[in-house]
This record gives sequence, C-alpha cells and structure tokens, in this order.
Amino acid sequence: MPSSYLAPGVYMEEVSSGSRPIEAVGTAVAAFVGLAETGPLNEPTLVTNWTQFRQAFGDLTEGCYLAHAVFGYFSNGGGTAYVVRIGGATNDEPRPAVAELPSAADGDRPALTIATRDGATGDLTVEVAEATGGADDTFKLIVKQAGAPVETFDNVTAKRGPNNVASVLRQQSKLVMVDEVKGRTVAVPKPGEVTLSSGPAPAPERLMPRHYSGDSADRTGFAGLEAVDEVTMLCVPDLMAAYQKDLLTLEDVKAVQLAMIAHCELMADRVAILDTPPNLNAQQVKEWRMQIAGYDSKYAAMYWPWIKVADSVSGKQVFIPPSGHMAGVWARSDTTRGVHKAPANEVVRGVVSLQLSITKGEHDILNPIAVNCLRAFPGQGIRVWGARTLSSDPEWRYLNVRRLFNYVEKSILQGTNWVVFEPNDAKLWDSVKRTITMFLTRVWRDGALFGARPAESFFVRCDEENNPPENRDAGILTVDIGIAPVKPAEFVVFRISQFSEGAGLEE
Repeated sequence: MPSSYLAPGVYMEEVSSGSRPIEAVGTAVAAFVGLAETGPLNEPTLVTNWTQFRQAFGDLTEGCYLAHAVFGYFSNGGGTAYVVRIGGATNDEPRPAVAELPSAADGDRPALTIATRDGATGDLTVEVAEATGGADDTFKLIVKQAGAPVETFDNVTAKRGPNNVASVLRQQSKLVMVDEVKGRTVAVPKPGEVTLSSGPAPAPERLMPRHYSGDSADRTGFAGLEAVDEVTMLCVPDLMAAYQKDLLTLEDVKAVQLAMIAHCELMADRVAILDTPPNLNAQQVKEWRMQIAGYDSKYAAMYWPWIKVADSVSGKQVFIPPSGHMAGVWARSDTTRGVHKAPANEVVRGVVSLQLSITKGEHDILNPIAVNCLRAFPGQGIRVWGARTLSSDPEWRYLNVRRLFNYVEKSILQGTNWVVFEPNDAKLWDSVKRTITMFLTRVWRDGALFGARPAESFFVRCDEENNPPENRDAGILTVDIGIAPVKPAEFVVFRISQFSEGAGLEE
C-alpha cells in the first residue's frame, strides 16, 4: 500500500481515478515558408500578429509574397503562425572590408590581414610605420578615416605577449581587427599604407526546390516543421514568386508542391494549401490540375484565382497567390463555427478584386476536379466558393471531413498518453472507452457528427474481442473508433412544382 498505518487515527489519501479527460487540440496554426528581407534562416519562428512578423522578418518585399500572405492570414482571423525564412546571402548584406599587409621580410606573402569590425563605416586605410624607439620586431599601426588618423597603436609586435598586434586591436580598436586564420602565422609588415576594401559581393546561391522542401535532420525548409507539432496548415506562397522571377520552372513548382503534400501525408495532422501558377484562365487551370500536376491527396487543397490586395506600406495594389488569406479563413471558420464546418461561403477580407472573375459554367468545370474557386457576388463581396480536398476518394472529398478527423485523431492521441504501461486488463479497457466516449460526446454536441443521439454518431469498442490474449501478450491495446462526420450541403436543391387549388399536400 502507498502508506503505512502505525498510529490509530483517520487518514486522508488522494486517489487517481485512472482516467483523464481528453482536451481538444488546436486546429488553426499555419506555417509559412518563403522569402524575407531579414530574419533567422531555416528556423521556425512563432509569430502571433503582424507586428511581431515585421520585427522578426522586416516589411513587405517587392516581388515576394511571404509578408503579404502572413498579413492576409492575420487580417482574416489567423491567430498563431510559424514562419520559416529560406534563401541565402544577398548582395545588400553587409560584409567586412579587408586589406592584406605585405611582409617586410618577404613582400610576396601577406604578413597579416586587417578587417573592419561590425558597425565600422567610411573608407578606412591602415598605415604601417616604424615604432617609436622600439625594437626591430615592433612597428606602429595607424588607422585613418578619410585620410585623417583616428587610431594609433605603437610598439606592437607579431610575437606572442601583451603587445601582440592581434591582441591589442581586439582589446583597444573600435574600427579594425586582425583577421586570424588557423594555421597562418603573423609576421612584421612592410611599411606603407593600404585601403580596406570589401571587394565584390558573393553571388547569392540560386534558389532551388530543395531550399523549400529542406531536410528534417538539418531542420531546414518545411521539412524542419516535423519538429513543430502544433502546425495544421502549410503555405508556401513564395514558390510562385521564384517561378515569376524565372528561378524555378513549372516542373520545379510541381516538385515542391509534391513535397508539400508528402510532408503533410507523413505528419498526418496538417493540410497543404496549394496555389496555382499566375495568370491562368479556367481552361489553363483545368490543364494544370489534371494534365500537368495531377495531384491526388486528402491532405491538400487548391485555390484559384489569384487575388489583388493593397500594399500596406506603399498602398500599391498587387496580385498575390491566395494561400495565406485562405489559411486565415480556415482559422476564422474554426473559431466561429468549428473545424467541422466547411471553410467556404466566407468573405475574404482585404481583397480588392480577383485576377479573373469566372462564370458559373467555368465553375461547373473546376469544382468537380477539386479546384476551390474564389468568386465575387454583387453585394456579398469576394467569397470562398469551394471546400474540397484533392483526393479522388469520395470518403475524403470534403476539406472539413479531413480536418475533423485530424482534430479527433490528434486530440485522442495526445489525451491518452497516460494509458501507456498501464495494466492491460478490463479495468483499463473500460477506462479508455469511457474517456474517449466523453470526448466524442462533446464533439457530437458541437454539431460535428451526424445523428440525433450519440449512439447514432459514433462508437467506441475496447473489450476482449479486439484485445485477444495474443495481443495482450505482445503488449498491444486496441481501441476501435467510428465516427459519422457531417458533410457540407454543397448542392442545395429546391423542388418546385405547380399544384391546383385544394390538391396540396396534407399536413
């Protein structure tokens, strides 16, 4: 027993019931992968509003869509997002200026290399002169700015000790330092004056599909998001920016989107929001969807056309891919109605117009092939008018069904960790069944499941039938769960006919 009773008296003990209620997980956390003017590279960074994004990654960047997408996400109701900046060094990033001082003994090799410190500005020069009353192995170093001496270091030496030139500059100079390279020895420099120059900027590494997809081991690209359990939506708006700049081909675009789908299928708890290439009409979108891309996944959705938004800084209006705004609509719908509600027939905030207004006939072509269209309705604004996944399986046709299952599965998974290593007996089976039943009853009450009573909406089975002795000997506990999700009323049909007076239906 947990306590020893030695003296007569009344004892109070807190006893665990053995089961714990299942808490609902979040359903609306977006991840954005793209290009920014500043910020950490390949590091998922949490932001909860537009101000935090600007502080971490800068403002809107011309020709890039990441900032526009994040702004659209928050303006449409998004609350939490992870941002992954990809790319490499650019020509405008600061680089230290350097100068090599030739050796007094051998002018063909450098005696030491001087480099500017962080924050040093102007055109700097360094003069080497004879030391004041010093030995042969000492010298004077004069740092000049615009030709005028600003720092002087006398009687410094290349030898080890308190007057070593590298140590002295490291401790006393605010402008320059010795660029120390492992294996290179420092020698006495030849008298003279040299100018520190930054030289040509290194060419940025060409953007390639692997920069987007990344590697889970190195925590790069969206593969690095495998370590972030909260993410439920994946957007890569700057994939199209690279395509427009001729940095990627359409085949590259397809490769990255296939990698997005593979990532979401691997994680099985998130959905990829895919953009179409720019400037496509309805027929070209159909060809892209069916002939070129051909995606088939219950963990992805595609939206078209592109949207026109106003630049929050300059006010200039630009066309951008809609994925970021769609993620915000998903988040808003989850908050106001629940994840079981299809995120459609919702106004898209902040959109001035569509790149192309489609007709009903064109929509009739695109909806059956799972292209979710944005449409402008007179007096009703611009609305999302589709809620399908890219799956050919009718069971997973609707986006809200996929996301509801993600929500239920992840909630049960995280809420039943206490079961691991418990005695696998009838008491545990009843406890697990009771815990999951209580959770699914709450889901049913929220209107997420079809049926007038809980028994018509779901079942939970955990008994000797699905836990035979051989499974228990192998340490396996099996729980069979079935739920009946509500499907959206995608096609509303009113049947109207004429009837003669007195020939109506009986009440």
